[in-house]
Amino acid sequence: MQPEYDFDYRKAKPNRFADRISKERVVVLLDPEVSQVFTTPESVNTVLRALITAMPVSPKRDARRK
Repeated sequence: MQPEYDFDYRKAKPNRFADRISKERVVVLLDPEVSQVFTTPESVNTVLRALITAMPVSPKRDARRK
């Protein structure tokens, strides 16, 4: 972090959306042009699952899943 950044944490507020996210989920930010195409979590997950199925299995990827 750059030294010129000076955050005043006294003004910080709790994340009001944090309790909506389960502990098993990961939140990612989509670029605007991607979010215009994939407008729901279900659509993103469907495409990612299809991509995972189409990917060749490498020894490294297989080892991490165990």
